[in-house]
Amino acid sequence: MMQLDLSQAIQTLHSGQVLAYPTEAVWGLGCDPYNQQAFEQILQLKNRPIEKGVILIAASLKQVEPFLTGLSAAQIAQMQQSWDITEQEQASTWLVPLTHAVPTWISGHHNRVAIRVTTHPLVRQLCEGFGGAIVSTSANPAGLPPAKNSTEIVNYFGEQLAILDGPLGQSTAPSKIRDIVSGQVLRA
Repeated sequence: MMQLDLSQAIQTLHSGQVLAYPTEAVWGLGCDPYNQQAFEQILQLKNRPIEKGVILIAASLKQVEPFLTGLSAAQIAQMQQSWDITEQEQASTWLVPLTHAVPTWISGHHNRVAIRVTTHPLVRQLCEGFGGAIVSTSANPAGLPPAKNSTEIVNYFGEQLAILDGPLGQSTAPSKIRDIVSGQVLRA
C-alpha cells in the first residue's frame, strides 16, 4: 500500500494516476477528470461500465463554475446552499446539464454530469492543491460494498493503489443525488 501525504497525493493526480481517498461517508477512487487513461483505469479497477458516468467533486463553487453554464442564479444558489452544511449532514450531489467543459467519458451515456462541493476537509485540501475538480466514485469493485477504510482498499485492489489515508467524514450515508433542472431525487 502506497500511503501518501497530501502533496504526494496531489502530484499523483497531476501525473495521471488513480488515488484512493476518504470522502464524507465512504472511500473513493479519483483521478484528473481530463485524463482519459487514468479514468479508464478506474473503470477497469471497479469493473464499471463507462455508460454509468461518475461524480466530479471540488473544494468550492468556483471550481465547479465551468460546469454551471446556462444555469440560473437561483439554481446555483440552491446548490450552494446545499453545500454549505456541516460534516455531519448528508452531502448533496447535483446533476447539471452537460457543458463543453465536461469530457465525454465523465458523463457516460447521460446528458447530465454529477457534481459536488465536498465537506470533507482533507478532500477539500486535495482539490484545492490539485487546482480543480477531481473524479469521485466509490472505492469498490462493482457489486461489492464501498470501502470504509484503507485496509478494505488493499483487500479490493491490492498493494499497488496510491492512498491518501485519513478518516472518513461523519456522514452515515452517501450523498443525495438530485437533478437541478427537474428537481428529481435519484438517490435519497
